[in-house]
Amino acid sequence: MQALGALLIGAGLVAGAVALGGSHTVSPVDAVAATPPRHPVRVMSLNQCTDQIVLALLPPERIASVTWLSRDPLTSRMAAEAMRVGANFGQGEEVLAQNPDLIITGAFTTGALKGLLRRLGYPILEVETPESFEAIRSATRVIADALDERGKAETMLGAMDRELAVAAASPSYLRVVAWDGGGYAPGSGTLYHAILTAAGAINVAAEAGVSTYAEFDAEALLQSAPDALVQGVSRADQPGRRRDVARHPLARHVYGERTVTVPQSLYVCGTPYSAEAVSVLHAAFAKLKAEGLDVPPFARAR
Repeated sequence: MQALGALLIGAGLVAGAVALGGSHTVSPVDAVAATPPRHPVRVMSLNQCTDQIVLALLPPERIASVTWLSRDPLTSRMAAEAMRVGANFGQGEEVLAQNPDLIITGAFTTGALKGLLRRLGYPILEVETPESFEAIRSATRVIADALDERGKAETMLGAMDRELAVAAASPSYLRVVAWDGGGYAPGSGTLYHAILTAAGAINVAAEAGVSTYAEFDAEALLQSAPDALVQGVSRADQPGRRRDVARHPLARHVYGERTVTVPQSLYVCGTPYSAEAVSVLHAAFAKLKAEGLDVPPFARAR
């Protein structure tokens, strides 16, 4: 029944394309994604991270919609801008209704949706999720070129590089762990690792061999004895196990004055604004160092 339902939904979407978008009367089998216009004026983003760059580069009148996630100021750097344009929930029906001339998606947009939209003839740009500042440069330029806004992108990237250069000029070399929920920590190959190292710190989890995200419970944290903890700013009204782990009594006792915070909106997605997270952390690390807190609170295990 589920398979039959999926087939019926797909058929309905194809029929809807004929009704809602006259230019998309295409065969569900033989259609090929259209070539995007050089200067698109109805851009639709189906990924929160591509939303951020689209909102930064385009005026509201050229944006059909971005995802509803980008309206949340906790995780979206461009929440105010997102409130000025339409919101979508990543549904095929929304694409048909809005009839964009360019759809921008990320690697985590469902393959079924991307495949269906290509078969319907919509021009799609799929962008990889950046996990480094070099990847941020690449992704930003790819999107900017598709939007015909390379000049604005280079201005953004120039500002990013200036912030990175300031932080690189005076590293603190604090040994830190990014540890703020669920007992996991980011290691090498993550954007968080790139931000920590660009801010002049040493990522203890990566030093311990962690790749991507891996379990790093309170015992592992205390055994590694970092100089400081980094935590994201979260909502105070969201109880749960993730918050309980981050507020482990022993960790709070040892690292209460050695914990620095950074807005989640600056590191959830890899964009030129991720350099703002670097600046926030660089200043916080410099303050800890000036206060003599650039040594572990107790001896590391041998």
